[in-house]
Amino acid sequence: MIKKPNIICIGSILWDVIGRAQTPMHQGSDMPGHITRLPGGVAMNIAMTLKKYDLNPKILSTVGQDFEGLALVRAAKSMGLDTSYLHHSSELPTDQYMAIEASNGLIAAIADAHSLEAAGDLILQPLQDGRLGSIKDPFKGIIALDGNLTQKLLSEIATAPYLALADFRVAPASPGKAQRLGVLLTHQGATLYVNVEEAGILCKQTFKDAKSAALSLISEGAHRVVVTHGALETAMADSNGCITSVPPSVKALRVTGAGDTFMAAHIAAEIIGQNPKLALNTACDYASLYVSHSQEK
Repeated sequence: MIKKPNIICIGSILWDVIGRAQTPMHQGSDMPGHITRLPGGVAMNIAMTLKKYDLNPKILSTVGQDFEGLALVRAAKSMGLDTSYLHHSSELPTDQYMAIEASNGLIAAIADAHSLEAAGDLILQPLQDGRLGSIKDPFKGIIALDGNLTQKLLSEIATAPYLALADFRVAPASPGKAQRLGVLLTHQGATLYVNVEEAGILCKQTFKDAKSAALSLISEGAHRVVVTHGALETAMADSNGCITSVPPSVKALRVTGAGDTFMAAHIAAEIIGQNPKLALNTACDYASLYVSHSQEK
């Protein structure tokens, strides 16, 4: 039996409001389609996928004491997720994300994670007060980190003595927030999960493929990186070299949450003992399965 490790997902949990059209769209389009409202956010998406692998992630984040927050916590609990360490704010509203997707991909999105940013280090209290760790007894396990956290908080996390033994898995959340990960780029306990565009932002150059992006990040001092490139080749690199995997060809019916799902599947594959090549293949397969299945009702 595989011993279930300690896994903590730190970052955004919110409501995803996604409008999807089955035809191409452009700026100014007004098209028929479907609108869904589902639990989301990087930390939530990763936790939901890890739970599907029969793992027990804990979520550190903030929710408001409003109707949306109460409903979000109920939804998380109904999926078996551990929400007992959440910070509940009476002053801040529950965050939300809004996106428009079409047959030609993501058209536009806005992530309102202002409450997460405002809560700051309050969400980290369980890692300091003995519930999940402390300076005398640092947390030992995997921490999935969300780029929706502020650069100040990411800097604190990178150097915190109560996290000195953690295995960090880091996602930028979006290209617009990739620069925040600079404080963790050379952290020797971190694996960065980025796409080709985000890798380019961190390296200040443009890449045509995942392999060159991954190797460049390693040359910049990264410990280990996994770089995705949509339906094209994915690459993982560390000081031992680089391996690649090509995702199965599928028709993409959704894109929001695909990167988070990929990251969680890769973490789970490594936990159950898959070798690096197989773990990368597993993550690509799972992410392809995810994007090819719509959640529209």
